[in-house]
Amino acid sequence: VDAALAGLRKQGITPCILSGDRQGAVQRMALQLGIEDMQAEVTAAEKYAYLVDLQASGHRVLMVGDGLNDTAALAAAHASVAPSSALDASRNAADVVLLRDSLADFPRLVLIARAAMRLSKQNFAIAAAYNAIAVPVALMGYATPLIAAIAMSVSSITVLANAMRVRRA
Repeated sequence: VDAALAGLRKQGITPCILSGDRQGAVQRMALQLGIEDMQAEVTAAEKYAYLVDLQASGHRVLMVGDGLNDTAALAAAHASVAPSSALDASRNAADVVLLRDSLADFPRLVLIARAAMRLSKQNFAIAAAYNAIAVPVALMGYATPLIAAIAMSVSSITVLANAMRVRRA
């Protein structure tokens, strides 16, 4: 867990604990993990409200939870993760379910997600640029069907090749 938290902090993510557990147990865990922002004895409604307030103030929220009282917050977060050992309701509400019990690869998950978003935006730009050029050329009659088919294939291959770059993340 320490390595996962260090990796997240390195990416600029500030961890916070919102727990329904008792104050003493949550304080001990937060101290052990080096997490300053913690709240204990929080209800499901309070977790949801906390996340909505964070989002309203401009934060992008990543929620990790495994209990029944986490489901509303998992559904409300920008991105949410549940371990495979979580309750069915939490796993269903989460965007991603971790198949391993370890959080060691969690920072890598965030890196891959960010790379996928960046590449998706690039692919939309590539497709828009292709259509901005190819459609008027075709409408004006300057492209034969063969040239149009080749251009479309090249565009598709370009988008696919760009998407394959996510493997480097």
